[in-house]
Amino acid sequence: QVQVVEAGGGLVQAGDSLRLSCTTSGRAFSSYAMGWFRQAPGKEREFVASLSWNGGITHYADSVKGRFAISRDNAKNTVYLQMNSLKPDDTARYYCAADAAPGPIVAATTAKDYDYWGQGTQVTVSS
Repeated sequence: QVQVVEAGGGLVQAGDSLRLSCTTSGRAFSSYAMGWFRQAPGKEREFVASLSWNGGITHYADSVKGRFAISRDNAKNTVYLQMNSLKPDDTARYYCAADAAPGPIVAATTAKDYDYWGQGTQVTVSS
């Protein structure tokens, strides 16, 4: 079983930046497409960003385009989510997910395409 562990959440003020990180166990990380999702209280989990196995393809939710950036370091089995110009609406629990068989959809944007999930890290943005 692949373990996925997120880190880097916290309490920040509007306009601040945070960088989330996510590591996976095992040796197959470089073949995984990776994604970030978030879930706010009372809301459904929503897509934030995704990245193909080689980093060549990225997708972002409209709400975070231009503010968030996803990247990966395959040597460290780590994917990052750099979050800038944070807003109170970004407050949520952020989940990292690994797609072990990306197939032709190399950076999926739907949760059902992901095989392994972390427990999440809380991001709270105060106004």
